[in-house]
Parts: sequence; C-alpha cells; structure tokens
Amino acid sequence: MLQETRQSEIYYLLQLHRTCTIADLAQRFDVSDETIRRDIRQLEAEGQAYRVRGGVTLKETAAEAPYLTRRNQNAEKKQAIALKAAQLVEDGMTILIDSGSTSYWLSRALSKQRHLNIITNALEVAREMSGKNDCRVFFGGGEIDDNYQSCFGAATEAFMSQFTPAIAFFSISAIDSRRGLLDIHYPEATLKARLFPLASRVVVLADSTKFERQGIVKALDFKDIDIFITDTPPPAQLLEALRDAEVQIG
Repeated sequence: MLQETRQSEIYYLLQLHRTCTIADLAQRFDVSDETIRRDIRQLEAEGQAYRVRGGVTLKETAAEAPYLTRRNQNAEKKQAIALKAAQLVEDGMTILIDSGSTSYWLSRALSKQRHLNIITNALEVAREMSGKNDCRVFFGGGEIDDNYQSCFGAATEAFMSQFTPAIAFFSISAIDSRRGLLDIHYPEATLKARLFPLASRVVVLADSTKFERQGIVKALDFKDIDIFITDTPPPAQLLEALRDAEVQIG
C-alpha cells in the first residue's frame, strides 16, 4: 500500500473512532510501528491529528479533512471515474450532482455536453457548470457548510426535491458488502435518501479506497442504485452484493 493511501486510511479510521493505537494500526496495515509513527507525524504536520502516548487522536477541529484536501486525494482515480460517468450524459439531459469530492471531477469531465440542466448543492459544481456549454444550473441553497463547500438542510432538500433528473450522481464515503452505501456526514446521507427516488437512474461514484470501509450512517441500499462506477474491480464479497442487487458495474 502506498504511503499516501495508508495515511488516508488512518485518517478515515480516526474519523470513525477518534483514537487509534500504534499497535492496532501496525497490525491492520501489516507494517512496523515505526512506519505508523512516521505516518502519524505526517498527519500531525498537516494539522489533522496529534500524537498521544502509544497512539494517535483526531484533532478536534478537524472532523473531516478540508474540502480541497479531500477533493485532491486519489485525484487520478476520481478523474478516471468521472470520465466514465460523463459518458452516460447526453445533450439536453437534466442531471443531479451531489456534493462529494468526486462530483467536482465529474463537473470538469462534462466538457462536451451542451444544454444540460444541472441540479446541485455543491458550490464548486455550480461554479464549474454555470455558463458552460449553454448549461443551466439550479442550486440548492441554504446554509453553507464550509468544510464541504456545499449547502445542506431542509431548505436545500426542499428545493432539490422539486426536480426529476434523468440521472442522479452520488459520491459516497464508504461501501460495505453487508451494510450498503455509507456516509460519515449525516446531512449528506439524508440528502441522498430523500433525492434518489426522484431520478430515473441512480449512479454512485466511488474509488477503490472506499471498498469495505465503515461509515457512521447508512445512505443507500444496493437495491437503490442502478450503476456503480469505480476505478478497480470490487473485491469478491462486494462484487457479489452488487450483482445480487442487479447493479451494473462500470
């Protein structure tokens, strides 16, 4: 496992558990204690965590990495996924794009399609698509969550639920073969749960670092989605769960 990927995984575990021991992390990733200590020092230097005796604790002011950091983590994987997803979009379509970090890369990948109607609660998606190729943007406003650069809450959900998109594109924090599609941010999960029934097709975008992860809240069941787009074939158990739900894998 690459150092950057391992550090990302450690940070994700901290979001779930707040504190992890060096011994547990070393065993989980099959590396030495010293390797984990180096990872912890790097996370501490980035302001995401701090060292404690025998372990590491999430920095209280950083429940999740800042938006730009998340957006650029595993960027090549997300760009590859976005290019696949963009192939589903045709001129004149009405589509919904949520606020996940992969969603930004999808908006960048929609470079040729014209006259789209874009429904989104993500500031960067709205900025990217506004005025682009004669597209129209319908922004689900409300209170801006600076850590996500997006709006959430009752006003956002009420506005976005007025539309009936041909495709709804959702990013996800984690995908578990037993529990389904999970988030670590409750407002994102509730927004997905409210909006997915309105779309003709539901497409989930998730890179391979999200496979068999844990999450705080369930967002969707496998049966709720039509297409799952990723960068690497899912592991056997997850692949079986997707196929049992008749989800197309892209």
